Amino acid sequence: MINYCPHWVSSGLALRICLFVCSLSAMMNKLEAADFQSADLPPVLEFTDGSPVVNYEDWKKRRAEIKQLWCDTYIGQFPHEAPSIQAIQIINQNQRGDGVIVRNVRLTFDTPNRAAFEIRLLLPKKIRESEIQDLPLLLTQPRHYQVAWAEAAVERGYVVCFYPGVDYNHREEAFPGYENVWRTFQKEYPNATWSSSLGIQSWLASRSLDYLLGDHSGLLINPEKVGIIGHSRYGKQSLYAAAFDERFTAVVSRSAGSPAAAGYRFTGRDTFMETVVDAPSEWALPSLKRFFGREDALPVESNGLMALIAPRYCLLHTAHNDGSDPSFAVERSYLGAKVAYQFLNAPENIALQYRGGNHNPITKEHIRSNLDWFDWAFKRGDIKRSDFKEKLLHDFDWKQWKAQQSSSDLIPPGDIAPLNEKADWLMGDIPEGLEGRNTHPLSIIGDDSRGVAVWSRERWKPDNVNRLSVSFGSNIQGQLAFPKENPRPLPIVIWLHPFNYSHGSNEGYGVEGTTIYYRLAQAGYAVLSFDQCGFGDRLLEGASFYDKYPQWSKLGKMVYDVRCALNFLTEGRGIAAQEMPPLDRDKIILVGYSLGGMVALHAGAFDDRVTGIASFCGFTPFRTDSDEKSTGGIRRWWQWHGLLPKLGLFDRNEEKIPYDFDELLKAASTKPILIYSALHDRGVDSDEVEACVERAGSGALTFIHAEDVNRFQSSQHKVLIDWLASIE
Repeated sequence: MINYCPHWVSSGLALRICLFVCSLSAMMNKLEAADFQSADLPPVLEFTDGSPVVNYEDWKKRRAEIKQLWCDTYIGQFPHEAPSIQAIQIINQNQRGDGVIVRNVRLTFDTPNRAAFEIRLLLPKKIRESEIQDLPLLLTQPRHYQVAWAEAAVERGYVVCFYPGVDYNHREEAFPGYENVWRTFQKEYPNATWSSSLGIQSWLASRSLDYLLGDHSGLLINPEKVGIIGHSRYGKQSLYAAAFDERFTAVVSRSAGSPAAAGYRFTGRDTFMETVVDAPSEWALPSLKRFFGREDALPVESNGLMALIAPRYCLLHTAHNDGSDPSFAVERSYLGAKVAYQFLNAPENIALQYRGGNHNPITKEHIRSNLDWFDWAFKRGDIKRSDFKEKLLHDFDWKQWKAQQSSSDLIPPGDIAPLNEKADWLMGDIPEGLEGRNTHPLSIIGDDSRGVAVWSRERWKPDNVNRLSVSFGSNIQGQLAFPKENPRPLPIVIWLHPFNYSHGSNEGYGVEGTTIYYRLAQAGYAVLSFDQCGFGDRLLEGASFYDKYPQWSKLGKMVYDVRCALNFLTEGRGIAAQEMPPLDRDKIILVGYSLGGMVALHAGAFDDRVTGIASFCGFTPFRTDSDEKSTGGIRRWWQWHGLLPKLGLFDRNEEKIPYDFDELLKAASTKPILIYSALHDRGVDSDEVEACVERAGSGALTFIHAEDVNRFQSSQHKVLIDWLASIE
């Protein structure tokens, strides 16, 4: 690592600029200019050359383009032609005690080596084979937690097919070898570029359909009543099958995650969710990894995959605190795909359904609801579309918000107004009487009663660290991590997390050894972490925030919550499950990453109890962050995430925003500040960040401009810990 520390001197103020040039892997070094670059998902009704889709013929061409792009980017190309079935063998058949017929069928195909695989059928118990007609069909992968879907479906009168879709690293004793069939068929087509196990297994689902819908199955299945369902990786596989085979009438994809239901643009490292480098190599083309940190260059995303299914029936079923399927990313993809459904006059044929809890388990109620979707799509029973009500969590209506504001509320302070007055105006009004009022009785909510699963909070905890549950403010549930051995009062860090909607302060993908709060505890700090408004345990609080506080802002609430955390740490205005460790209340550092970095700068600039601020990838200047920028512009803050609605008043007039980050840095200039920015952070204008820091001109400010992408992992943790040691 090369460490350059040039000094700029301006008006007597020395600014220390530390430029870290980090060695990145060969994959990450491929940061060449992209042909396509957009912070938002690629529009499904727009060709890659920018021309619009205006009629159905255009849509057919665009659909073909999306398919090509998906294969080229994610899974590789399928064989040009599907092999015919050469032989069919019913291996065995028996009737269970409940009357259901279980039939195992071996299908042999016209490939160079006559490759074959088995499927298992469940035939409904209330009919005989000679009476089977107009039957619905449901395919699924025989993973043990999905068998309940099959049993419930056959009880409803469905023919069920288990096909060889078991993932490469799963094993099912009752279905031996199902996890390896994809490799057999991959070898049969050496000229095909397909290298995704999930893609190949979706192709195997289609080969199963060749038999099931053909004359030789003996099953009069209604070809308009063909469904497929899967959970997690099998949800991905199910979406692939429905997208590339129009014979699938309906699909239910549960918690499919990236890239199928959640676009990588919104599951990057700054979300602690699954990035392009986290998935097993068997799932995608090796070339996908070159988009790490530059996901905005992906030419096709999950909204495009789902649009391929239109106008057929598609249900996304995800959890509020799903650690693989973050709600914000799923909603963006869902709404992006729905455009195609609207274009084809079938907006009701796609739905997003939330459930409480985490990624697992699949409950009886979930099974009932999932199968109801197929019954509705197939016009069976009395299921209604209204049973699948759309209730989005992140669809902020800025125009509706503006209509609730008085005309005086929308007038910013004048240029000569104090900075804190400008910031208070932008963040909105703290509700009258909230300060000093105990609006919620404080209590320690047990881990098992919170949204984020306890195992995910505990899994990275080292043996030499304690975790203590605390509550403060509006009964905000937090945790204090600290070393078991603490011979001295511990300096305090308040950890402010990034855009991790699923788990808030709790890290998920990308952890190297342990998380930031536990690593800091190992280094001798007491670390307070909590989920910010609209994230993790408090996800639903964000969804209804502006209904309750139309004159405030989410960012304002986040800054207010930091103040409440400071009240707890310095004045004892809160409770703890057990005795607190000795704390050094004269040393309180705010540490934030991404969103948390923005919160830290706003909260720390005006509070003297904060003795230092570290912001990692926390900002790009407001006034130069226009819609034309590949960052996504300030629209991210006033519309996408609904953080600062008043920024929307300056859409396309960003230069008139009342203040910017250089002013916040100046306001905090009496305390040590660390600003860490990545040169290849797709969410910032790197040059503008550097110019902003130069304008701040503070001798107490350390600026690190790293040759890296936006991430906060062990190497960044080390930078932070070294800086913390330097300011003690």
